[in-house]
Amino acid sequence: MDQETAEPESKLARSEISAAISGLGWRFILGTAQTHVRVGSLAQAASVTGHVIDAAGADADESLRVDIRRDHVILTLQSLRSGWVNRREVELAGRISAAVRELGLATDPDIRGDGASSAGGDGGDGVRSAQILEIAIDAMDIAAIRPFWRAVLGYGDEPGKSGPEDALVDPAWESPAIWFQQMDGPRPQRNRIHFDVSVPHDEAQHRIRAALAAGGTLLSDAEAPAFWVLADAEGNEACITTWQGRDPA
Repeated sequence: MDQETAEPESKLARSEISAAISGLGWRFILGTAQTHVRVGSLAQAASVTGHVIDAAGADADESLRVDIRRDHVILTLQSLRSGWVNRREVELAGRISAAVRELGLATDPDIRGDGASSAGGDGGDGVRSAQILEIAIDAMDIAAIRPFWRAVLGYGDEPGKSGPEDALVDPAWESPAIWFQQMDGPRPQRNRIHFDVSVPHDEAQHRIRAALAAGGTLLSDAEAPAFWVLADAEGNEACITTWQGRDPA
């Protein structure tokens, strides 16, 4: 349920991007390539970041975002011009992973907090996969409400997407993106805002099973593997989404 739209002919397909970066410890999520590097201190995180930026070279400012934490570094690749993962970002993923290996470390799609014992957890054991959170707002007139949300959140346009119905993003990349889903008619008894949790394609089933085991309900898998609609015990909805099922046949 993301708002990814077509770009020029040179745009890589989602399947191409995922196949190219998955073996490097990266995952393709919602127009970005993301990975983590486990470190032992904030000082080591800063050192790793410097090494990664050196490896990225002149392309760093155009394609790389880095979030430094005490126990891990989050690395995100996305073209600032196109809002997509192009061949340059795929090549950068390889260079960065090689640079991280030189330090005796690894690029890993999972975040492991202190005390984590295994990969692929649901977050309760200190482990979760890479992910991106979006908030979706159902609307009858998207162009009419979009300026309000842009102003009240201090948000801006996505790279290359500034239309009256396009998604909005935090310019500091700290908070969830907002996108708007067109309604066919008023639905006063249905939630008008829901969460989209975009995860790696190989994490989706685990996340769904965990949500169902925690009391959730699967409302629809009609659009799987692009997205599954789930709800909590009171009917509040969330979607688990992946890149799969979105490329043209």
